[in-house]
Amino acid sequence: MATVNGLKNQLANKSGQAPKVGNSVKGLLNTESVKKRFEDVLKDRAPQFMASLLSVVNNNDLLRKAEPMSIIQSAMIAASLDLPIDPNLGCAYIVPYKNQGTFQIGYRGYIQMALRTGQYKNINVIEIYEGEFVKFNRLTEELELDFEARKSDAIVGYAAYFELLNGFKKTIYWTKEQVDYHKNKFSKSSFVWKENYSAMAQKTVLKSLLSKWGILSIELQKAVIEDDEERVVRDVTEPEDTNIIDYEETADEAKDEIIIE
Repeated sequence: MATVNGLKNQLANKSGQAPKVGNSVKGLLNTESVKKRFEDVLKDRAPQFMASLLSVVNNNDLLRKAEPMSIIQSAMIAASLDLPIDPNLGCAYIVPYKNQGTFQIGYRGYIQMALRTGQYKNINVIEIYEGEFVKFNRLTEELELDFEARKSDAIVGYAAYFELLNGFKKTIYWTKEQVDYHKNKFSKSSFVWKENYSAMAQKTVLKSLLSKWGILSIELQKAVIEDDEERVVRDVTEPEDTNIIDYEETADEAKDEIIIE
């Protein structure tokens, strides 16, 4: 996979000087070196992907102001994972952060890559609405829900589940408070969370489930590593699995079985 410096060096070799920060994304996409990178990865789908990239940038004021090469690099990661970057599809995003374009995966991207392994019989992540939650046993991972008891559109939590072809299955449940704690601690940018809170929450819970218990192909391992929402913060402060939510436990939360009346 190309790095930012690698792409810059290639462009410098063509022109005799390094590209300026002010170069536009459109201008970079018109260079032979960058076009070839995308064509090598995407083959005949490269033109459509690059057009989608221009559309994403043109429709986002902050991305238009971001350093163009960082946007190209983020798009290259998405291309190497074969994930579309149209935000309406929820598979992958290019997010502005401190004048840089950063790569993030959506929950549909994780589902798509998990299914590519051919090892998953079922996989899903859902919102839990007020009234639906009955109880969750953290030891046996038995989640009891009553979808007929829904009281409102208020979301109280998120659940993720998978079952492998060999019968192995896992379920996790996070309250909305747990998701908010994670967001406030790890998210580098509030942009995607503000625009797509529920989608980002589902992604966070599903990523936690897959990274700890799922079958991870090389592609899926790469996706977990490259997902830029948490990478910088975790590299410095969180070497342990992010499935552990290190908020202060109450007496009720310390029990094996959580029951909300």
